Amino acid sequence: MKSSSRIKIIIYSILGIIFFILGITELASGNFMRYMLQIFLYITIGEMWNLLSGFAGMTSLGQQAYIGLAGYSVAMVTTVYKLHYSVGILLGVVIGTIVSALLAFLLLRMQGMYFSITTWVVAEALGTFFLSWKYVGQGAGVNVSISPYPRVGKLYIMALILCLLSLLVTYLLMNSRLGLGLTAMRDNIDAAVSLGVNISKCRFIVYLIAAVFTSLAGAIFFINKGTIYPESGFSISWTISMVFIVIIGGVGTIEGPIVGTVVYVMLQEFLANFPGISNIILGLIAILVILFMPEGIVGFIMERFNGEKVSFRSSGNDKGQGGKLKSDNKKDNKIESPESV
Repeated sequence: MKSSSRIKIIIYSILGIIFFILGITELASGNFMRYMLQIFLYITIGEMWNLLSGFAGMTSLGQQAYIGLAGYSVAMVTTVYKLHYSVGILLGVVIGTIVSALLAFLLLRMQGMYFSITTWVVAEALGTFFLSWKYVGQGAGVNVSISPYPRVGKLYIMALILCLLSLLVTYLLMNSRLGLGLTAMRDNIDAAVSLGVNISKCRFIVYLIAAVFTSLAGAIFFINKGTIYPESGFSISWTISMVFIVIIGGVGTIEGPIVGTVVYVMLQEFLANFPGISNIILGLIAILVILFMPEGIVGFIMERFNGEKVSFRSSGNDKGQGGKLKSDNKKDNKIESPESV
């Protein structure tokens, strides 16, 4: 393990312990914990979208499908069946896993824009179905009925643990042979196949992992919110948030979604005063970042500190869907053989 990686792990561990102590002792104010709760959940879904798109080259526009399914699972279990919300969270994860596994047989046969558009269509179809389904209240939505309702400190701890787990899983995955296979597949699918990478296996595992963590984040989010509607659960705004967070922070880096989330949540608080043009402002900011900092904030900082150009995109000769974090030095551009993947 590199010294830089050890330093990052130590820093994340210290921050995690500090945030955990603040939540378990309730030394922090309720407003602070609600604010951080939102940040933890957005980091989680941002990391999962980045895992799909930035690391595996699978740009999904429909991850809100798992957020909506998990949210409705919690709402129906607590309101209709009067069961503990933990049962709803578990059910949401199970449903999300089953749905993602079934969809994988269709979606993972596609690449590029076909994969992206199909994931979006599936999410929109689910939203339309729930909008007309009487069992879930149609457009009126469903309340999350929990008694006694969990304190904000408890939800804060749950979101923090989920966030740390998402970071840990992403780190371990990208430092495993599976991660090596993902980056090889992303940069050049033909080369990856020739090196013995099982493309279907890699894509299937990553897609399921992303669905599980996104479902967990969605369940906690709607427990905190207290109600869910088709427009809120299956909204394309979830994908817009994920894409914005990863682009602003830096595609293909673990730190990117963390930085992007902090920026995004701060902008959300500021733009709440401009409800009519908030999305326009976010769009303009994203365009400016793409133009002047195409590698995102993290990539921009790495370039300045390392003194070399950093790129998250594949070269012109690559046929993959995404890019790899790599230096301009030619010796760094070779693909190792992930034979056991």
